[in-house]
Amino acid sequence: MRKAFTLFTALLLASCGGGGGDQDRGGNTDDYGATESATDSSGRPTPPNVGPTAAPGVAFNYRYAFRLPTARISAVQEQHAAACEKLGVSRCRITGMHYEQSGKDEVRAELAFKLDPALARAFGRDGIAAVERAEGELRSADITGTDVGSEIEAGAREGAGVSDELAKIEQRLATPGLSASERTELQRQAQQLREAARAYQAQQTDRRAQLASTPMVFDYQAGETGSPIARAARDSAETFASSLAALIVVALTLLPWAVLAFLLWLIWRWINRRFLSGGALPLPVAPVTAPAE
Repeated sequence: MRKAFTLFTALLLASCGGGGGDQDRGGNTDDYGATESATDSSGRPTPPNVGPTAAPGVAFNYRYAFRLPTARISAVQEQHAAACEKLGVSRCRITGMHYEQSGKDEVRAELAFKLDPALARAFGRDGIAAVERAEGELRSADITGTDVGSEIEAGAREGAGVSDELAKIEQRLATPGLSASERTELQRQAQQLREAARAYQAQQTDRRAQLASTPMVFDYQAGETGSPIARAARDSAETFASSLAALIVVALTLLPWAVLAFLLWLIWRWINRRFLSGGALPLPVAPVTAPAE
């Protein structure tokens, strides 16, 4: 019995030690080497560090939505624009800008770019970092893609088929002895094929342009950021400040009326003492006669 208990204890310690070794080697990670959760220095979750780099022939479209304090939106938007301009027009171009302020704390802005596909992922990551330095946060990150490479291959096959058909018709047109009606019909078909070839060529040019540049949009929205406790503290401070401001407005509004009421009271008191009470004549008193004895 004692030997069995000793053997069981040894096996249990060995299994625990093996598990500890795995944890020391890799930490709490999954098969890809990533931890279970990712957070920044303030404890907020961060987006996955996923970049669509291993997808040749796919045209990607990036869109990031940020939330920042109202006073920081304009400055961060300018920083993002300056970062694009620093790369040069061959690698980054600003294609649109929008800024709207409908109220004191209601600001909505947008900035659109066309980027070199090789720089898009790093540019988006740097854009997020600039927002976080301005006490903002990332609300959402969307990356969509279109398999333009497959469309280019299909367009090339269709274009090759049109070219072959056009070559056959031109070869028949070069044959002597064709009737006028047959020649007219062949010329009509050849013209249609030439127009189709030009359309395919234009489509291919557009598709290659999609692969040559990556659209990216930064969307900015005013709002509270930070932990729930910090937001609650800011909300309480703002509520107190608003209440104090309202109280001051009410006091300043009523102050002239209070002063006027006080002056009227003083005037009434002076009139009452001067004319109604202090200056009134005494009533006559009848003489008192002694009773006869």
